[in-house]
Amino acid sequence: MAKNQTSRGRTQDRARVAGGQDHEVKYEANKEGVSTDTVKKAVKSAGNSRKKVEGEISRH
Repeated sequence: MAKNQTSRGRTQDRARVAGGQDHEVKYEANKEGVSTDTVKKAVKSAGNSRKKVEGEISRH
């Protein structure tokens, strides 16, 4: 699991997609070439694991 320190000293987990954060949803949508709604639905059905979200998107 890749965790990085932010400038505020907090750890940030790159293996997760925060469905409530618009910038993370947009990033994943651009990366996968799908709409933001598709990413939000994938997070809701598969959970917030990045691998599971990407798997759910590619399945459809």
